[in-house]
Amino acid sequence: MDTFATWIRDNRISEVECLVPDMNGVIRGKVWPASKFVDSVRNDSLRMPSSVFAVTVTGEYADEESNEESFSDPDVSLHPDAATLCVAPGFKTPTAFVFADAYHKGGGGPYETSPRFVLKKVLEFYTEMGWRMELAPELEFYLTQVNTDPDLPLLPPAGRSGRAETAPQPYGLEAVTEYEDLIEDIYEYAETASLHLDTMIHEAGTAQLEINFNHGDPVHVCDQVFLFKRIVRQVALKHGVYATFMAKPMENQPGSAMHQHISAVDIKTGRNLFADGRGREGLSKVFRHFVGGLQTLLPEVAPLFAPNVNSFRRMRPTHSAPINLQWGYDNRSCGLRVPITDAASTRVENRVPGADANPYLAAAASLVCGYIGVRDRIEPAPMVDGNAYRHPRTLPRNLDEALDRLLKCRPVIELLGEDFIRAFHRIKADELNAYEGVISSWERDHLLLKV
Repeated sequence: MDTFATWIRDNRISEVECLVPDMNGVIRGKVWPASKFVDSVRNDSLRMPSSVFAVTVTGEYADEESNEESFSDPDVSLHPDAATLCVAPGFKTPTAFVFADAYHKGGGGPYETSPRFVLKKVLEFYTEMGWRMELAPELEFYLTQVNTDPDLPLLPPAGRSGRAETAPQPYGLEAVTEYEDLIEDIYEYAETASLHLDTMIHEAGTAQLEINFNHGDPVHVCDQVFLFKRIVRQVALKHGVYATFMAKPMENQPGSAMHQHISAVDIKTGRNLFADGRGREGLSKVFRHFVGGLQTLLPEVAPLFAPNVNSFRRMRPTHSAPINLQWGYDNRSCGLRVPITDAASTRVENRVPGADANPYLAAAASLVCGYIGVRDRIEPAPMVDGNAYRHPRTLPRNLDEALDRLLKCRPVIELLGEDFIRAFHRIKADELNAYEGVISSWERDHLLLKV
């Protein structure tokens, strides 16, 4: 309590936004006057309806008719995480952000379907082994013209030159300079919010950018990803454009990914557990088993890192996105890339998650699959040289198939929990049902007067 009161006083904060990530990676929460927030933390009276963890991306509630609790909609108790306190940039009133974890009321345990808790639960498995997992995401996104009509395709915005990009500009410095003012504001806002950003580059798509985060504790890094998305959207609107983290926002452009660089450290010694320094590869047995778990189980839990209908439009050969979980050294056609580096930096890059994924659930998916691989000593397939797209597809082709496979993946369900998987599946099934009721422009274009 003293930590909250002191920090708020020292930073002259007037309002506090309590942030609660929902299943889809949408930030829910409440705004309190700073003094009221401090009193509420002291009295354990921060509350929110538990139904926030049952909201679909369309804003509906995916309630289960047989579940009486879904009708009574009891509150959960919010426990703010003091380590996440930061100044909220861009507000006229001095405001702070703080992430909160949801708990059952009356001193109960964590709310099982909270994405932040699901990731913490997976990390506990590693702590029990004496491991500390580290994560460094690479997040891609597009800038687009303001688009208020969902029937119209998205278009790249004009840059400082007054012209919009018309061709790919991967790593183009002049292309980045076109959006220099916007990018400078992103970095300024990010610094205010204490985000630990690394480099920003121009990606292959028109007006597509990528930001790299410094490696760190997975929960902390996922918090940073959440704040970064919110900051980028705010800055983009300030500059009269949109920023989108859709996995595939434009038909003829590459998709946007959220690549995950994952490493493991011995808690006692600080040694990288994925390297043994012996042989040509220098990869440890536990690293191979970790990769084996990813190869075997990630295709079965795809909705956790590809949660939307649009997510699967990104996963197509020659579209800068993997279709399988082959692995190889410095091979970006593989779903699992092993960067060439020194022993201390040995890691695997999981290239399958999309930018639209909930970062907590995407991280939990990778880490739980890797954990099962280590636990069960799953051997990976041989490494791939050359084009991994020549190998059979192992990832689902659509959300319908992916949801079916998720419900059958018992090893992961047993660790993440039946309640969480059931709640997540219910939300995604409702969204899929809503999508399947929509008639697309493609259908009107090609079928209306021809069939």
